[in-house]
Amino acid sequence: MESIEIPWAAVAPLLVLVLAFVGYCLFDLSRSEVKHLPRWAWGLICVLSIPLGGIIYLLVGREPRS
Repeated sequence: MESIEIPWAAVAPLLVLVLAFVGYCLFDLSRSEVKHLPRWAWGLICVLSIPLGGIIYLLVGREPRS
């Protein structure tokens, strides 16, 4: 059985972007007013459904800033 080699040089920047995006969503979640769901539910959605959960939160889950 052959082992699959992962090209870490190509994967590492993608992992950094994903972690930065999730971090931004959680930081924004802690500082913004939310709508439709409680904060903890938005946090779970952002963490468990990367990147779609964060995108949905940013588009419909927070109150517009004034």
